[in-house]
Amino acid sequence: MDFDLPEETRDLQEMVREFAAKEIAPNAAQWSETETFPTKIFTKLGELGLMGMLVPEEYGGAGSDMVSYVAVMEELGTADQSVASSWNAHSTIATLPLLTYGTETQKQRWLAPLARGEAIGAFGLTEPGAGSDAAGITTTAIQADGGWLINGTKMFITNAGTDISQGVTLLATTGKGEDGRKRFATFYVPTGTPGYTCGAKLKKLGWHAMDTRELVFEDCWIAEDHLIGEEGNGLRQFLSVLDKGRISVAALGMSLARAALALAVKHATERHQFGRPLSAFQAVAHKIADIGTEFQAARWMVYRAAWLADQGRPYGTEAAMAKLYASEVANRAASQAVQIHGGYGYVRESEISRFYADAKILEIGEGTNEIQRDVIARALLKQA
Repeated sequence: MDFDLPEETRDLQEMVREFAAKEIAPNAAQWSETETFPTKIFTKLGELGLMGMLVPEEYGGAGSDMVSYVAVMEELGTADQSVASSWNAHSTIATLPLLTYGTETQKQRWLAPLARGEAIGAFGLTEPGAGSDAAGITTTAIQADGGWLINGTKMFITNAGTDISQGVTLLATTGKGEDGRKRFATFYVPTGTPGYTCGAKLKKLGWHAMDTRELVFEDCWIAEDHLIGEEGNGLRQFLSVLDKGRISVAALGMSLARAALALAVKHATERHQFGRPLSAFQAVAHKIADIGTEFQAARWMVYRAAWLADQGRPYGTEAAMAKLYASEVANRAASQAVQIHGGYGYVRESEISRFYADAKILEIGEGTNEIQRDVIARALLKQA
């Protein structure tokens, strides 16, 4: 059993670590405070070949495995969660439906520019009245004039309103089948399509530099060749990419815990009270011990889920476990790190306050932790 990452992956991780330390971390606080989407960073990530990591080289990507993807996420997320989460939404749920179900023409037309980093992608599933209940969406797509007419609203959508947004991969209902059940289909709607508008940026608790908006579709007509995969299989197609999405969100949580640990250690060793560094007090030292232990446990859960995916083995349960645990570890780590910082941790100028605000969404996005527990319980009980 070898717990070392492959040499090629370690080299990639080191390259990203240096880039993140130089280009992302020093600017993250300003981007967060001004709620600025850092377009130039994503252009540079494209130049580094990182905007299409999971996409084969023939479509402009790197053809990397999931373990390498997690290794890159670990570095980006340790530097800044807004950049990492925007990159992640683009790299997984926005592009994988096109890769997995798109035609050759669709891949060359829409996937390749995304993979090359010429543009950024969005994924439209969640609606004002449908989050965890994906089948409860009400956005409709009706055949009309040789194409599809889309009406509805999407909510909390990432990357749709930036100056490099190419379009959104979205799920809509196309009516009901003979059995009375809803039918779903996946579509690609390019930015600028008449009838498709982005609302104002949403004011969020965290992830301030990430572009998050409401999307509105009013008699938005798209041609037949914008249908991705088969009509009727849309929901299944969307859900099939969520397991890798869960691994990547778990990696976000793991990276946040790593950042919280580093900041806690730094403050505890530099800050003195009663003539001693904070780290000399057992109450503080034990908090650091807890953060470090849980970070390591989460880290290996995430990498194991990624490894299983790369081996072509079932990994859905492990992905749910990793997402559940790593997101909760991230929240505990950030909270304890703020406590160690004391009053300095409560001011917005402190790095740890940004990570603390960013942590909560990890228990909500990509399937709430309540849903993850349902997924895990069903799998375990089925084995009984």
